[in-house]
Amino acid sequence: MSASQLNFVLLEISNQLNDENLEKLKFLVRAQIGKQKLEKIKTGHQLFEALSERGHLADDKTDFLSNLLRQIQRNDLADKLNNLETQSRDPDNDISDTERAKLSIATEVIGQHLGKNWRKLGRKLKLSEVKLDSIATRHPTDLEETAVELLKEWKKIRSVEARAEELIAALRNCDLNLTADKIEERPEFEVLG
Repeated sequence: MSASQLNFVLLEISNQLNDENLEKLKFLVRAQIGKQKLEKIKTGHQLFEALSERGHLADDKTDFLSNLLRQIQRNDLADKLNNLETQSRDPDNDISDTERAKLSIATEVIGQHLGKNWRKLGRKLKLSEVKLDSIATRHPTDLEETAVELLKEWKKIRSVEARAEELIAALRNCDLNLTADKIEERPEFEVLG
């Protein structure tokens, strides 16, 4: 996403924050920003500038703010931020049809079989702890949806370099060989080989 797109959404979010929301956000970021600086902050937009100055917010780094918004029960605003990120980076646009089909099969199988090991796989795929926490917050009880969301986030990060073979290797590195085998044994996957 571009900086101007992010700034537009941040301005919208700032306008929708009430005083109580802002105070809660300031409380949550006091370690990152510092008490003196926080005392001068009177708007969401000023808070976002301070987060940006300290490297916690950028056009390719919105997870921290998204997670904060969810912590103060403003999922609507977190979703607005996440939707912008999703719209601006749709990795499926640049992936070959064969690889897209392989990734689709892998996503389906992993969603069905990964279960509680989703964080382990997420770490192996190099997703940040903040991103993993954000996924857990969005899908606290549905492990299948959590796994699917995990793979969506991984595909956004990897973009055109996302490969089903990379997922299979990560599964094997996590000792999740049965799930990896189930992907490779799918007849459609073998045909795409």
